[in-house]
Amino acid sequence: MAIILGIDVGGTGIKAALVDTDAGKLVSDRRRIATPHPSTPTNVAVTVKQLVAEFDYSGTVGCCFPAVVIDGKARTAGNIDKTWRNTQIDAEFSHATGLSFVVLNDADAAGIAEMRLGAGVGLQGMVIMVTIGTGLGSGVFYNGQLIPNIELGRMPGKDGEPIEFYAGNRARKLDNLSWQEWGPRFNYFLERVARVFSPDHFILGGGASKEFRQYEDAIKVPTPVRVAKFRNEAGIIGAAVAAIPRN
Repeated sequence: MAIILGIDVGGTGIKAALVDTDAGKLVSDRRRIATPHPSTPTNVAVTVKQLVAEFDYSGTVGCCFPAVVIDGKARTAGNIDKTWRNTQIDAEFSHATGLSFVVLNDADAAGIAEMRLGAGVGLQGMVIMVTIGTGLGSGVFYNGQLIPNIELGRMPGKDGEPIEFYAGNRARKLDNLSWQEWGPRFNYFLERVARVFSPDHFILGGGASKEFRQYEDAIKVPTPVRVAKFRNEAGIIGAAVAAIPRN
């Protein structure tokens, strides 16, 4: 049994827990600290250090992050301070904590958890994991193989702005919409993705996935839709799985 610390850096909160990567379950309490404002590299690194200190842990840390991440470096900055662009995330967190880090995109991490241990087990063809949180993250898999850093929430929407500004959960809150009122917006996003990618399956995760029954009737896209097994814990679990040492 491999126990690895997983950390999920989000736009509103940073969460951490110890994960049994064989069983895909948390084996500690999940700790959460609000994402600092401004969410600069220095401020977030301090928060990550505080979280790590709450666990008796000394191995490699798996961490998912809201950005395009290539070789541990943030190439974009979505729902986090823009000063993260071109920052070496793994080095920043390693310097703060004294531990080594494996860092990947947050939706990719959530997708890894679901494809290996959750709702995506056994699914073939193209599977798209959508995380509904502050924005809309996406993890794309083909026959189980991750195609990293496909940020479908950044596609232009009706007004030319990123579509997650219209169909994400933050937009629902800002526009004071009920889940039923917001559902057609999210369906519009799924229809756009289906038109471009022709996926065989959607898996819905993130914080808003637990409310799926409240907007399910608005989802008209013909692609089969599943709710993630790990819901809002998928990022933590997938980050831990991604940090399993490779022999």
